[in-house]
Amino acid sequence: MKLKVVIDRKMCKGCGICVVLCPKKILKIDEEGKASVTERQECIGCRQCEFHCPDFAILMGDDDGQL
Repeated sequence: MKLKVVIDRKMCKGCGICVVLCPKKILKIDEEGKASVTERQECIGCRQCEFHCPDFAILMGDDDGQL
């Protein structure tokens, strides 16, 4: 099972820590000021975004986005 980034947009404050730490640069801050995934298939599942999110807005889920 390959893990995918799942972002809780209600919890995300758009701090950008995940964007800076992502080694594949697949995260960005969108027009609403929230983190979003640009190239989901490029995610390597390193979990840096999940481990460093100060608001616990990012979790890793399975291919269907289930946690």
